[in-house]
Amino acid sequence: MLILAGAPIGRLGDASPRLREALAEADVIAAEDTRRFRRLAADLEVTVAGRVVSYYDANETGRAKELLEALLAGQTVVVITDAGMPGVSDPGYRLTSLAVEAGVQVTALPGPSAVTTALAVSGLPSDRFCFEGFPPRKPGERARRLAALAGEERTMVFFEAPHRLGAALEAMAEAFGPERRAAVCRELTKTYEEVRRGPLAELAEWAAGEVRGEITVVVAGRPAEEAPPAMDDLVGEVARLEETGVPRKQAIVDVAKSAGIPKRELYNAVHGS
Repeated sequence: MLILAGAPIGRLGDASPRLREALAEADVIAAEDTRRFRRLAADLEVTVAGRVVSYYDANETGRAKELLEALLAGQTVVVITDAGMPGVSDPGYRLTSLAVEAGVQVTALPGPSAVTTALAVSGLPSDRFCFEGFPPRKPGERARRLAALAGEERTMVFFEAPHRLGAALEAMAEAFGPERRAAVCRELTKTYEEVRRGPLAELAEWAAGEVRGEITVVVAGRPAEEAPPAMDDLVGEVARLEETGVPRKQAIVDVAKSAGIPKRELYNAVHGS
């Protein structure tokens, strides 16, 4: 059996009794960081009898095949990352996919998740949402990705590194509008937990200073009743994307898709025909 184990994202007390039991009984434990896992096990007062191996981004592909062999041999393998649920912007997907394909039983130990925790405390609609992971690091790629999300009506959840937060929020303000509501959740469940709510432009200004810790950003979706943007605004958005390095043809496709209009219509407007 493959067990995907949710780990505390901050407070040790959020660890479940089932997590302790699984860690004590597993034949193999695949940990994102073996040293951090050993500390966690010690803090949980768990005696680990199984084999502990590293399982992180750089070795995930090769290690997944090795772990699959252990599963096919009848062993129980637990995957645990530094925090949260394996497979959610953390290692886990490749092994899960291989296990499912091979007919191995896969289960999960529900646990803390920064995605749902941030969504719950954001104060934004949570009946429909989507998780977008980390935005691209390069400005042009980030602008293109966000432009494609401009028409998204569901609440959006992102992860971001603290040193890139200001730039990411500025890009979101440009793509979604400066008044779009959002929440920046920092150090969730930890001692210095902080949730800042407000318009994207206001949050971007705040984040221009030094921000530390684990960051989750929640952004309201586009209101269903919001009027479609004017064609001049869409042409301006294409020009802005071009300035970041996105080819004009691709910029037209992305902006037209987000606005819900035919790309030929926007193409004609860009080229003045």
